[in-house]
Amino acid sequence: MQAVNKNQLFLASRIALIVTAMTFAFRAALEGTWGTEFNLTKEQVGWIFSPAFWGFTLAMIFGGPLCDVIGMKRLLGLAFIGHVSGIIIYITAKDATMLFIGTVCIGVGNGMVEAACNPLVVSLYPDNKTTMLNKFHVWFPGGIALGGLLSYLLLDTMHQDWRILIGLLVIPAIIYGVLFWRLEFPKTERVEKGISTKEMFTSCLNPLYIIMIICMFMTAATELGTGTWIGALLSGAGVSAILVLVFINGIMAVGRSFAGPIVHRLNPNGMLIFSALFAAIGLFLLSKASGYAAFGAALVFAAGICFFWPTMLGFVSEYLPKTGALGLSLMGGAGMFSTSLILPIMGRWFDTAKSAAVAAGSEVAKAEAQAGSETFIKVAVMPAILLVVFIAIYFFRKKKTTQESIA
Repeated sequence: MQAVNKNQLFLASRIALIVTAMTFAFRAALEGTWGTEFNLTKEQVGWIFSPAFWGFTLAMIFGGPLCDVIGMKRLLGLAFIGHVSGIIIYITAKDATMLFIGTVCIGVGNGMVEAACNPLVVSLYPDNKTTMLNKFHVWFPGGIALGGLLSYLLLDTMHQDWRILIGLLVIPAIIYGVLFWRLEFPKTERVEKGISTKEMFTSCLNPLYIIMIICMFMTAATELGTGTWIGALLSGAGVSAILVLVFINGIMAVGRSFAGPIVHRLNPNGMLIFSALFAAIGLFLLSKASGYAAFGAALVFAAGICFFWPTMLGFVSEYLPKTGALGLSLMGGAGMFSTSLILPIMGRWFDTAKSAAVAAGSEVAKAEAQAGSETFIKVAVMPAILLVVFIAIYFFRKKKTTQESIA
């Protein structure tokens, strides 16, 4: 590996991830505002939000193979362009179409950050991958918590125009752009180990890797789908949804900060079993919670989704290392693509349940509470399925390890 400044590269990566995370928090906070200002249904808002995820997916799918070709530094330059152009389009938006285009640009920027920074972290810390990926991804929930607090302060407390909130994203974007421009980057781990491009592509056809891709669809939809719609899902629960979102992401940030000892004790597979169990229980509790009890339910849910994303990446990096930057990018892309699919579906679930409740004679507030409850229950099916799959993978790997040791 060439001489690089690990600390500054890791710092710049975290700031770039903070920008990515804040865009998620701001959209969650603006769901109602945009719906009112542009006269949109929940499903339409879901479609406007979805490019944040499929744009992210396209950027990661193309960025993964390009990571070793054009380099991580150039990918992060594209991320900077995507973020800044998206911010400008949001601020000048006059209709839903411009919001959609702005979300596409932001999504591409976010995807390039993940496409470059995940292999960057793995390359910087090849002997401590899962722990450092968790520490890097601290700043996704950390950025959402920060963005949520800013949203609450500017929109709910100070009643400022939402465009001021979006404009704040320029500050960390410029900081990470300048830092990355100045720094030298290492070679990716795959290149460093001499693994060919052909072998990288072939390794992504491994049956275990394909199973993990399918699982990533459900882990990401559970975490990001719920987080994006938290405002609507808790609208009838008598509690500030944005503060619940901040609370969830604060817990996640703390958990990922101390992931090292947990990784050592449970290993990535064990962490995923734990995560699926608590995510399913947390969603069930959220479906029943109202008032301050929602924070208790949110605590259980946060403990569940806390390690999902970085540990899915860590699992692939640890157990399927030959998949390289492509493997990590496809995993992230699958997660974001699944979220782009689940957002309008969740919006439709909510709208349908609310309409049915109103038609049955319920008041609007009670109808929204019932719709949120029913949507939480439907989402809970995914981590329940994941629990079974991760336990099966654990026993499969244990059996395989035993056979190899005997041989």
